[in-house]
Amino acid sequence: MSSVLDQRPVPAAAGPRPAAMRRRPRVLALPEARWALVSLALFLLALPVYLAGGPSWLWGVLFAATYITGGWESGWEVLKALKAKTLDVDLLMVVASLGAAAIGQVLDGALLIVIFATSGALEAVATARTADSVRGLLDLAPTTAARLLTDGGEETIPAEELKVGDTVLVRPGERVGADGQVVEGASDVGQATITGEPLPVAKQAGDEVFAGTVNGTGALRVRVERDPADSVIARIVKMVEEASETKAPTQLFIEKIEQRYSIGMVLGTLAVFAIPLAFGDELSSALLRAMTFMIVASPCAVVLSTMPPLLSAIANAGRHGVLAKSAVVMERLGQVDMSARKHVMHVLADSKSEKMRERALRFVRSMPCPECHGSGLRPEALAVTFAGRSIAEVNVMPLTEVAALLRPVAERSEADATTSTARSGETTEVAVRICADLVARVAVLLDLGLGYLSLGRRSTTLSPGEAQRLRIATQLRSGLFGVVYVLDEPSAGLHPADAEPLLEVLERLKKAGNSLFVVEHDMDVVRRADWVVDIGPGAGEGGGRVL
Repeated sequence: MSSVLDQRPVPAAAGPRPAAMRRRPRVLALPEARWALVSLALFLLALPVYLAGGPSWLWGVLFAATYITGGWESGWEVLKALKAKTLDVDLLMVVASLGAAAIGQVLDGALLIVIFATSGALEAVATARTADSVRGLLDLAPTTAARLLTDGGEETIPAEELKVGDTVLVRPGERVGADGQVVEGASDVGQATITGEPLPVAKQAGDEVFAGTVNGTGALRVRVERDPADSVIARIVKMVEEASETKAPTQLFIEKIEQRYSIGMVLGTLAVFAIPLAFGDELSSALLRAMTFMIVASPCAVVLSTMPPLLSAIANAGRHGVLAKSAVVMERLGQVDMSARKHVMHVLADSKSEKMRERALRFVRSMPCPECHGSGLRPEALAVTFAGRSIAEVNVMPLTEVAALLRPVAERSEADATTSTARSGETTEVAVRICADLVARVAVLLDLGLGYLSLGRRSTTLSPGEAQRLRIATQLRSGLFGVVYVLDEPSAGLHPADAEPLLEVLERLKKAGNSLFVVEHDMDVVRRADWVVDIGPGAGEGGGRVL
């Protein structure tokens, strides 16, 4: 029976897969932005006519159109607020603009309308882009999935129609259609969109996979464990949308005092108008003073300085791949007292993310330390020397040079006494014994052809052959016997001239009462074996042929 993994049936009714929808909205698609743009255009047309002393009927019509196009939404909000027996800043803006027109300051009133309409448009655009950044996560999940049938076939269905218990086939390069568990197959899955891990993660039977992650080079059969509406991506979107409805402390404070502020400004305007009028002031003068007070007290600047900047910051962060949970988060960022230098040092010292460390290193200039010269040792440690060499200098020397440095002390026939007045302890009995032991240990490594290694060489940079010969040297010095050693190509990476010392070391292991099994391709090593077993192709089914 043919494998489903190798066949891709084409459904008769299936059309081409739709491309991911471009979710970023156009600015002019928002009615607030269109009305604000029309209002601004009319204002710019009326302004030069008004300043140049043009016909009053012309700039009057243009300013009136500015009032209508830019202020009708605020006027509608005022009517709804009055119907609900409340007052808000929209009322102050509308009254201030109409009051300015009433006292002959048509330009000031129109400018106030344009500013307020523009602020509303900016807030609408920022809100739409913020919501778009969140909903764009849904595009990560595929629109269709290949569900496996009980008869061995498959069918392509919309991903939202998958049910818990269904088994889907995810071919190489495809996105996983739903959260589930791998039941068959092995592959590397890139799940950076969910977990932020920069490298693909190996997946095999029993491992969990998430909707929207990208499959690597292997095919996977995945059993659906969660409803598509309850996938990790869907839950992230839901949580961020719920959190985005929260309000920043500044906005909460403004909304808290908005009602009281509006009532206070209305009463203050009436007082500024009525009190001078009661004491005999002229009507036009009192009205001018009251409307001037209303315009000055208009909270336009306060409105512009609260939510629109925060929403713009959230939208900008979303376009750069950062999802801010709410305006509260963005406002708190302004209260962060950590400097850039402190943050970089914190990342380098504490972060376990290799990607974050790479980013932080771009802002760091690397240079040797003037005290330790890049060795990482304290001055106290660097003050300890042997034969005029510091620990840092010995650490980078090849083992052949280390042996040459220690040998004069190790071969001393007489050791000096240890006294507190001695200028150096290099010739004392303790130093002689330590050096003799070190020279003997290094000699084994030299016999194994590892004299080019340094003490500071990292073990992770060693080749398999080098690491294996180091382990041989350790066992040889341990003095153990009756041990069975299994070695895999100990001559790997070894210069032909060093093969003979290696064989001598192996012979010493045997003479110590140990048994050696060596997998080897070097014929010089094979010839020295007591028994040779052919385990290559066609060696038979009985475990190999003794040659």
